[in-house]
Amino acid sequence: MFRRCAAAMFLFVFGLAAFAFAEPNMQDGKWEITMQMEMEGMPQMKGGIPPMKHTQCLTQKEMVPQQKEKNDDCKMISQKIEGNTVTWVAKCKHKDGMTSESTGKITYSGSKFDGVMNVTMNDPKRGGTTKVMQKMSGKRIGDCK
Repeated sequence: MFRRCAAAMFLFVFGLAAFAFAEPNMQDGKWEITMQMEMEGMPQMKGGIPPMKHTQCLTQKEMVPQQKEKNDDCKMISQKIEGNTVTWVAKCKHKDGMTSESTGKITYSGSKFDGVMNVTMNDPKRGGTTKVMQKMSGKRIGDCK
């Protein structure tokens, strides 16, 4: 459940970054996006938590991954692009009653990007807070068709 919420927050946040005015150094094309998640308080599995990967066509107009499924109630609190770096703060209310807040930073360099996103999830049903960090990387793997 937490993995789904963290992935949804990632895709929502980067989808909104496409509305920014500046354009980072990013090459249009098909990209492979990898997210490596670390969850506070979760014992690491042998070899760590497997990375999540997906591919998507990205362009200067749509430079970041987009939400593929119906989104929870999410709002961008702040967002800024400086040079090749995008930073943000976003909050979401999820259908299951959880809320989350994310802060993140991603830096593009032509056919690659690297970044990190920190998500704090609050679960009123369980009365707890969970913190998740996602390290992100992307690489251009070809042209879009």
